[in-house]
Amino acid sequence: MQSTPRKKIKHFNDPGQAHFLTFSCFQRLPLLTKQRPIHWFLSALSKTCRNLDYSLWGYVIMPEHIHLVIHPKTDEYDISAFLQAIKQPVSRVAKSWLSANDPHWLSKLTIQRSDGKKEFHFWQSGGGYDRNVFTEGEARQKIEYLHYNPVRRGLVNDPLEWKWSSARWWEVVGKYGIDLSEY
Repeated sequence: MQSTPRKKIKHFNDPGQAHFLTFSCFQRLPLLTKQRPIHWFLSALSKTCRNLDYSLWGYVIMPEHIHLVIHPKTDEYDISAFLQAIKQPVSRVAKSWLSANDPHWLSKLTIQRSDGKKEFHFWQSGGGYDRNVFTEGEARQKIEYLHYNPVRRGLVNDPLEWKWSSARWWEVVGKYGIDLSEY
């Protein structure tokens, strides 16, 4: 199975700006339908936010892609390093688990490069989508957009029904008001 090269995206690591990120599973396969890989991802996300000093403002895990709104707590940061820190651990554990438990899927996610080497892919190559978010209003708009993603896809009728998002957390804190600039 050959992989089509994807364009690299330019990340703008500007101080004080949040980021709306989207990235997909390899060939947009629904690799995030089971709890196991979702937990691998959430664990990597939590560890990365803690270790690289980011706030997670919103997320949704869809069957074949992920949306995040994150905010670096420091002026100097690297979104590419953030993405690598959450994607690589998931790929490693997925490859290990598939090697031991499901060689058929392992072969579906392995490509042969032009130099003959085989390469495992859990995530689609490239940087995905990264949009800098300049205001709290824009951040809230992006968070609402990602929470409604499962509704637009017909997976649920209400964002609060989707287990793998921050919608329920926002429902609770929204009752008390929250200023994103505090995070």
